[in-house]
Amino acid sequence: MKPIQSVMITGANAGLGREAARQLAMRNGIEKIYLACRNQEKADAAKAALEAETGKRIFEVIPMDVSSPMSVRAAVGKMAAPVDALILNAGGTGGKTPHALTQVGVTHIFAANVLGHVVLVDELLERQLITSTVLYAGSEVARGIPKMGVAKPDMRTSSTEEFVSIADGSKFGPKADPLDIYGTIKLTAAMWMGAMARQHPHIRFVTMSPGGTTGTNGMDDLPFLKKVFFKYVGGTLMPLFGMMHSVETGAKRYVEGLLNDRFESGHFYASREGSPTGPVVDQAKIDASLANTQFQDNAFQAVRRFAA
Repeated sequence: MKPIQSVMITGANAGLGREAARQLAMRNGIEKIYLACRNQEKADAAKAALEAETGKRIFEVIPMDVSSPMSVRAAVGKMAAPVDALILNAGGTGGKTPHALTQVGVTHIFAANVLGHVVLVDELLERQLITSTVLYAGSEVARGIPKMGVAKPDMRTSSTEEFVSIADGSKFGPKADPLDIYGTIKLTAAMWMGAMARQHPHIRFVTMSPGGTTGTNGMDDLPFLKKVFFKYVGGTLMPLFGMMHSVETGAKRYVEGLLNDRFESGHFYASREGSPTGPVVDQAKIDASLANTQFQDNAFQAVRRFAA
C-alpha cells in the first residue's frame, strides 16, 4: 500500500470527522489534512482548535456541501494537488426534511450519505486526484442491531431498481422509521464501495463502521423521542452495557482502516454480530449477501443514474 501522507475528511468540523483529523495529525508521516465542511465558520473554528490541540499546522479547510453535487464538483475543481486518502464521513439522518427530493431526484438523506460521496470519488478519480485509499463510514444498522431495536434492512431482490427506490425514497412510506431508511442507505453505500474496489484495483476501497458512538451529531435530526433515547439516555446507559463507545474509539476505527492494510479493499468492516461495539470483523462473514458481486453492481448502477 502506498504510504499515506495527505487525507481529506468530509464532515470534519465535529464529532467523528474532527476526532479522526486529530488522531491522524498525531501519526508519523501525515503531512496534510483537508477538512471538507459545508459551514465555513464552524470549519475555521475546528481548524483553529485542532492546531491548538495537536501543535500542528497541517490543516486546511475545503468548503464543500456533500449533499450538493454542484458544491462537490466546484470544490474538486479548485484542488491543485492530489490527496492520498479520503474519509467519507459526512452524513446523518437527513436534516429536517429527510424524505424531500433534491434537484437530481434523490432524498436529502441519500444525498448527504451517499450521492455526494459518489460524485466526490468520481471527480477525484477522473482528475487523478486520489492516489491510495477511500474509506467510507459504514454502520452496523446496514446489517441490523436487534438488541437496539434496529431491524435488518428489508431487501427483497437487491436489484438495480430496488436500490433506485432507496435513493429516491419510493421504497419507503411517509411514516417510515428514519433508522430503517438510514440502514438501507448505508447498505447501498457499502455495496457501491464493493463494486468500486473491483473497478479500480489500484485504489483501496474500505467500508468501516465507527460503531455505536457517543458524542456525535448523527442522531440530531431523529424524531424527538428517538433523539432523546439515542443521544442522551442511550449515551449514558448504553456504554455501561457495551452497546456504545467513545468518539475517540469510533474515530480510531477510521484511522486503522485507513492506515492498516490488513483491512482489504472491497470489504465492509463493523462490530461482531449482534453488537455495535468491540472488535471489527468482515461483515460478509455474518451476511454473505454483502459480498454478492451482482448485488454490488446493482447498487453501483443505481447510484450512477443520479451521479451523471
